Amino acid sequence: MSDAKGGDVMSGGAAPDAPGEPRLAVEYCGEWFRPDPDRPFDVGREADLDVDDNPYLHRRFLRFTCEQGMWWLSNVGSVLSATVSQANGGVQSWLSPGHRLPLVVPTTSIVFTAGPTTYELRVELDGAPYQTVGRDDEPVGETTIGVAAFTLSQKQLIVALAEPMLRREGTSLVEIPSSAAAAQRLGWATTRFNRKLDNVCEKLDRLGVKGLRGGPGALATNRRARLVEYAVTSRIVTLEDLPLLEVTDADGDA
Repeated sequence: MSDAKGGDVMSGGAAPDAPGEPRLAVEYCGEWFRPDPDRPFDVGREADLDVDDNPYLHRRFLRFTCEQGMWWLSNVGSVLSATVSQANGGVQSWLSPGHRLPLVVPTTSIVFTAGPTTYELRVELDGAPYQTVGRDDEPVGETTIGVAAFTLSQKQLIVALAEPMLRREGTSLVEIPSSAAAAQRLGWATTRFNRKLDNVCEKLDRLGVKGLRGGPGALATNRRARLVEYAVTSRIVTLEDLPLLEVTDADGDA
């Protein structure tokens, strides 16, 4: 499934040490790839890193390049987007087709969905120009983003969709449950689940979260996957929230 044509390959273990200018290492499914700074390194269905033979995935989707000592991540696809975040969820970006962003912190998570499958790459940057700084007393998995707070049932909905990704235990690809499957997991009617999903997506969209709407007034068709990407990488939900799936008689409001 994975093949390195544009960089060295390392199996297992930690990313290598590399003194001097920033050195990049990309991990997928337990394999490490070290892109050559003198040439582009592509990720996709038929690329330097062959992620999968998933027909929904672009042949060449993401591209790593090094320019004047700085590594960049570009979306060279035409449809799919990627969620790019710090490992601690402190900063998150949504990388849409035709755009790029610099890689400047030691550890970056890249999550994207193609068809029914969600994938994750981990990027380690030795000699990163910036270091992540967090507060020791900063709460994790808070239900509030900006001025919005999730009700118990809304949080349950997010956890039900994110459960496979939260339980992935090191694997780099998962399938996001359908609305019917997630509703069944919670013991809800599908109509109730979809109504609450509408409300959660609309709430986050109003706060500026990209990818939850397909156009003016229209919800995106892949909103479940985008919601999971955002919620997990932002640490809105964590493994500690899984017990919420067993809570019954949650609030009935939207």
